[in-house]
Formats: sequence, structure tokens, C-alpha cells
Amino acid sequence: MELDNIDFQILQLLSENSRIQWKDLGEQIHMTGQAVGNRIKKLEENGVIKTYSIIVDQMKLGISYTAFVIIYMKTANHDPFLRFIKERKEIVEAHRVSGEGCYHLKVNVNTQEQLNLFLNEILRFGNYSLYLSIQEIT
Repeated sequence: MELDNIDFQILQLLSENSRIQWKDLGEQIHMTGQAVGNRIKKLEENGVIKTYSIIVDQMKLGISYTAFVIIYMKTANHDPFLRFIKERKEIVEAHRVSGEGCYHLKVNVNTQEQLNLFLNEILRFGNYSLYLSIQEIT
């Protein structure tokens, strides 16, 4: 599917507020709500829009530590680690990367103790570097 400027505008507005009404979105880009809806459906059907989500204020939930963990695997068999990633609720995001490390994880925990326990589990799979978030910008 080839995207045009209108598709990119729709994606930008949906990324700012995925609950926006089609009519309201259409007013901002000078289209009818029905026309916007048709484009959104095509974007969904073609896999451009994969899902809709929410962003939760972790501090209001009592989650006070956000850490970024770079994993350096000690084996070429990553399957056990991938299963570990899927089982752990602390892991908010996980990415296999090129460059430094093999995986980058974004982790949210309530206490330093929970973070230490989590990091001890990581050592089964390899070494890590840890970066603590001191302020969320966006």
C-alpha cells in the first residue's frame, strides 16, 4: 500500500489521540468523517495500523522505577530468553537491536528490590548494562 500525505496526516492525528472521532479528525484535514473512516479501515486492513493503545502514567499507579536494560547474550540460542521476555510483566518494551548489545528492554518496577531480583534473573541469559530513567520527556 502506498501512503499519501492525507494518510500521513491521519496517522499523525491518531498517534496524538487514537480515540478521536472520525468526524473531528476529518474537520482537521478537510474531509468527511466517512472518508476518514474508509481510509482508516484501509490502513488497518493493510497492516499499517497494527493496534490502538493507551499510555498510562506509571507514577500514578505507584510504579516508580523505569529502567532501560541492554542485554548481552552469552549464547546463540535466544529461545529461552524470548520466553522469559514474554512471561515478565515488568517488561514494557523489548527490542532486538543491532549495535550495542543484543536486546534493549524497557522495564517498570515498584522498588529497587524488584529491580535487583529482575536483574539477577537476567544473569541466567547473559550480562547487562542498566540505565535508570530520571525524567520522562514525552
